[in-house]
Amino acid sequence: MPFKKLHSDIKEKLASLQIQTPTPFQSNSIPVIKSGANVFCTASKNSGKTTTLILTTLQKLKCEAVGNSPRAVVLVENKEKALELYDTFLTFTKHTSLRVYVGYEQLHIDVQKSEIFEGIDILISTPVTMNKLLLLNGLSISQLKILSIDDSEFLIQKSAYNALMQITNSIEKCQYVLYSEKMHPKLKRFESYFMEYSRIVAV
Repeated sequence: MPFKKLHSDIKEKLASLQIQTPTPFQSNSIPVIKSGANVFCTASKNSGKTTTLILTTLQKLKCEAVGNSPRAVVLVENKEKALELYDTFLTFTKHTSLRVYVGYEQLHIDVQKSEIFEGIDILISTPVTMNKLLLLNGLSISQLKILSIDDSEFLIQKSAYNALMQITNSIEKCQYVLYSEKMHPKLKRFESYFMEYSRIVAV
């Protein structure tokens, strides 16, 4: 079954990349994420989690730039993951007006602040860097619609976990989607904090 009920720009891009059929994980997860619920997505490696993250982010933002503040945030473990995901995002956003920005610890925080100030739609960052930007008033999250976390197992590390808790305390309302290979007890604990009424998609 082909990808249905996605923005026409996304369907066009999938066709140009010759991606015609969703994986079982994508068939199960995309409708749930599109519903706006908080979702724990667990599936094995190479099941299409990262592509799902990108497609649902673009769908949420209707494939177009709006305003100056990020409306989507994707958190990852480190600089390598951030840059890798950034490149993959660009494959999908190339012919849209969406502005994707990548930040990480090794990039000076003042550089990030001034570049973000120019206007972005999607921020890819590590929890520690994003938290630092928030503390320094270098980031407005008033327009945030969706926060996704790729390969979220890294959140069992104390610094990343604490930074995420501080970030989510600053956010009034948005959708959260966590992707992982397995449901770690520490991830399940987020249900009591920001993953309220969450749904689980496990394939």
